[in-house]
Amino acid sequence: MPWILMAVVGLGTAGLLVLGVLAMRLWLDVRVLSREVDTAARTLTEACAELAGTVRG
Repeated sequence: MPWILMAVVGLGTAGLLVLGVLAMRLWLDVRVLSREVDTAARTLTEACAELAGTVRG
């Protein structure tokens, strides 16, 4: 009977480790995505400013 409890604890621990790895991977992906979105927004802002300057003058 104790081996069943050890198996349950082992599976639970493994499951938590897998969830931790997936959470870390998600955090890293979101971090990279936010940098890309920031870069795209800055580029778009600069392009709009350049276009506005071209239209005015």
